[in-house]
Amino acid sequence: MNKIGLIIRREYLTRVRKKSFIIMSLLGPLLFAAYILIPMYFATLEDREEKLMVVIDDSGLFTAQGPDGPVFTIQETETIKFQVVKGVPIETFKETFEESGYYGLLFIPANILASNSSLIYSTKQTSIEISEYLKRSMESEIEDLKLAQHEIEDIDKILAEVETSINVRNIKWTKDGKTQESNTGVIMGIGYLGGMMIFFFIFFFGSQVMRGVIEEKVSRIIEVIVSSVKPFQLMMGKIIGVGLVGLTQFLIWMVLSAVLVTGLKAAFFPELTQTPTEQVVGSDLFDQGASAQDMSIGTPEGLANQDMDMAKEIFASLKSINAGIMIASFLFFFIFGYLLYASMFAVIGSMVDNETDTQQLIFPVILPLILGIYVMISAINNPDNALAFWFSIIPFTSPVVMMVRIPFGVPWWQLALSGSLLVLTFLAMTWVAAKVYRTGILMYGKKVSYREVWKWLRYSS
Repeated sequence: MNKIGLIIRREYLTRVRKKSFIIMSLLGPLLFAAYILIPMYFATLEDREEKLMVVIDDSGLFTAQGPDGPVFTIQETETIKFQVVKGVPIETFKETFEESGYYGLLFIPANILASNSSLIYSTKQTSIEISEYLKRSMESEIEDLKLAQHEIEDIDKILAEVETSINVRNIKWTKDGKTQESNTGVIMGIGYLGGMMIFFFIFFFGSQVMRGVIEEKVSRIIEVIVSSVKPFQLMMGKIIGVGLVGLTQFLIWMVLSAVLVTGLKAAFFPELTQTPTEQVVGSDLFDQGASAQDMSIGTPEGLANQDMDMAKEIFASLKSINAGIMIASFLFFFIFGYLLYASMFAVIGSMVDNETDTQQLIFPVILPLILGIYVMISAINNPDNALAFWFSIIPFTSPVVMMVRIPFGVPWWQLALSGSLLVLTFLAMTWVAAKVYRTGILMYGKKVSYREVWKWLRYSS
């Protein structure tokens, strides 16, 4: 055990002192925080620049006579202003469009009721917010016009009474009788993120174990090492050492990401500390809030408010997840999933003389993980189906698939069964890997197949 400890120490210190490890440990949290906060930042930005739209309405449906001339019936916003012109061809605006300070030209054809189409001319790409606002506003005007043709008395009042907006909230009953609000989309995202992180960590650090074995084998330094330690001790020391490097990097990422996201959120997005549940206390307040929100739907300001509400809901849903179980499960399945696959990667490294020869050998090893990714995607929509259940129990796929199911709630016996099988499979695979590793690390100049490995196992037995 003392020799294994020395090998672990050597592998660990050699790798954590590398500049690449330090850079990635610091860069990872920054990228993660940027990935979370930058979309929120852009969502909160309000474009204060006033945009003047020229309107040519050949249909006459969207213009009315004002005190100073024709006016556009669609309501202006803080940033969108309209100027109606009549009797001016569109071609007139082409050459002097930018110099005139116009943002765009909205052309409404005379047959819009038949064509259901209008055109926006501009010298640059039109903002999707403006396009959507104009689209929804014109749709509303035309719908009102068509309804008025039916000459139904008090049609506006009837529509106002009929129109209903339903807010569906997910409430979960806990075992202690309490209620907990959650967001299925956020939970799905967290499960997917956890599964993908384990997949990439296993593949990335497992490949590092394989490369380390190949490097020592090619340089013949391994012949000197095995004269002092047993091949099994060397293999386990390398696997655990690289695994601790991965675990260290993950913990650094977790701590720094949490600090960065929390700190930057508090500094730049203090409004996100108010959760949606705080906003909907009392039915009267909720109804008033819903009405106000409905009035703003379709405007650029309304779209920004919707993005901010979504961000608030995400942070509220994060609080509803049992972080202790999630983190503990992630660490467990990451550690033992890595140990299981790293032992197989070490075997592949001992079977070849250069990294190019690993391509045909590595695919059968990572195939269960790839299948696990496909099942994980299916399990996101239905985490309790038979396929998701069995793949979360099978040791070669459970590290990936189980992480998707845990946020939705998994019975303790399933977690215990999955974890126990994973540990037992790791021990069995380590025993097999040690026998192959012992023979493979000292073999040079021969391409080894899995059939040859089977012969080694029979010979060593």
